[in-house]
Amino acid sequence: MDMEIPGDKRLAAAVVMHEGRVLLVRRSETERFLPLVWGVPCGKLEPGESPEDGVLRELKEETGLLGEVVRKVGESSFVSEYQGHEIKNWQDNFLVKPLSWHITLQKPDQRYVWLSPAELDSVDIDAYNLDIVRQALTSF
Repeated sequence: MDMEIPGDKRLAAAVVMHEGRVLLVRRSETERFLPLVWGVPCGKLEPGESPEDGVLRELKEETGLLGEVVRKVGESSFVSEYQGHEIKNWQDNFLVKPLSWHITLQKPDQRYVWLSPAELDSVDIDAYNLDIVRQALTSF
């Protein structure tokens, strides 16, 4: 079932929740994919890396936060294009509890915000990321 199809990517996303609020990060304007869009920390798994380990590594790389996986909340997929090739992206989504509090973003034009579920539409979050957050809120 975990067969790697050439060109496919495995990703893991962290829905970080604390005191009823969700952490969203705005992507840099220099990003090739969805510049300046708000979403949850997410990234590509390393070869042989478990989704649980990968989501915590990506969270640390993207925000500086340490976290603990509470549970898997769902899966999602999307198609992207890279160098003229269509790539299928398979993503595991996790509810993550933060274990540290100092957020450090990778690029100066990035931002972060902690929002309640009612405030999610106050930022430019895309439907895909909104669905990931809703998966986590439904299972919360």
